[in-house]
Amino acid sequence: MKLYKIVAKDIMRRKRRVLYAALGVVIGTMTVVGVLTIAFAGQARIYRQLEQYGPNLTVIPAINSLDMKLGNLSMGTLSVGENYIQQDQLPKIRQITDGNIRKALQIDDDGDIATIAPALYENTRINGVSVVVIGIEPETEKMVKTWWNIHKGAYLNGSDQALVGAIAAELLKLNVGDKVTLNNDTFTIAGILEETGSGDDYQIFAPLPAVQQAFNKTGMISSLDIRALCNSCPVEMIADSINQSIPGVRAVAVKQIAKSEMGLLEKMSNLMLALGGITLAVGLFGVINTMMASVNERIKDIGIMRAVGASRGQIIRIFIYEALIIGILGGVAGYLLGTALAYLIGPLVFEGVSVSFVPQYFPLALAVSIIVAVVATIYPALRASRIRVADSFRAI
Repeated sequence: MKLYKIVAKDIMRRKRRVLYAALGVVIGTMTVVGVLTIAFAGQARIYRQLEQYGPNLTVIPAINSLDMKLGNLSMGTLSVGENYIQQDQLPKIRQITDGNIRKALQIDDDGDIATIAPALYENTRINGVSVVVIGIEPETEKMVKTWWNIHKGAYLNGSDQALVGAIAAELLKLNVGDKVTLNNDTFTIAGILEETGSGDDYQIFAPLPAVQQAFNKTGMISSLDIRALCNSCPVEMIADSINQSIPGVRAVAVKQIAKSEMGLLEKMSNLMLALGGITLAVGLFGVINTMMASVNERIKDIGIMRAVGASRGQIIRIFIYEALIIGILGGVAGYLLGTALAYLIGPLVFEGVSVSFVPQYFPLALAVSIIVAVVATIYPALRASRIRVADSFRAI
């Protein structure tokens, strides 16, 4: 009789024992798959938040604070550097940004890749209230600030129009169609933004050339928002290149803002994986105990097999085949239950997270469970292979 037939018949006779042996493997594999699936969903959520945030890079004037002292007497601080970026630096910034993206992604596209949104910030007074006016390029700003929605009116489509934040419109008592004077130039309110919970709610936006002209800042901007449009874009490398190549500006990678959250996710995942490893170790000892009990139950059968000519290698293979079956059952069940566990507790760990099947974890679950089951079976199989015919007679 073939060895696999012997194994199949023995498993059918001892279904409960096989179930107990597989249970520890299932729980450990389930924990590992659940943790990895939740971590995968959490990481995807963080990346989506970064994309919704808008820019990957912010470029601002490089201003340093210089401590003014006379001996031990402090005379305050002095800001050193220009408060504006010359607009003619934009082509060079685009060349550096797009060049690094092309190199990283290995593409030959000659067109513009990144979205670059310049802005000019100016203070003025409207109806006796101090307010910040921001000159923007309407199309690029809309691409960068993907969270913007119009509450009333329409978006900017003329050089003499303005867009007002929700709270600014309320405080200044402005409505669509009203006229506002920005440093002696008159603008018409084209629309009012929905409340965003950010500084945009308190500000007024108008086309960049018009604001530059109104405040005598032609050719000057206060900052640049750059959206690279891909998670794998080398934003840190782009920031370093801009800082080294263009004097008077400072580029900051916005991805650095998410480092603490990603670090927390990694620490939590490592903790849960450690718990999963402990569970797998417990499952391993459970399989060992179950297999040792199986060896004791089958001393007579093993002795008879040895008496009719079965080799030690064949006895070992019988137990290894059983371990493979236990591992496969444990891997399949562990993957399915682990994914279900992620669906249950994922939203509790990350609010609003969308958990889904991760097919690439299925081979991992199978491999882990099979390795655990086989390793746990080695010692019982070696012990079974040493049983002699005389031992089986004593067990009768």
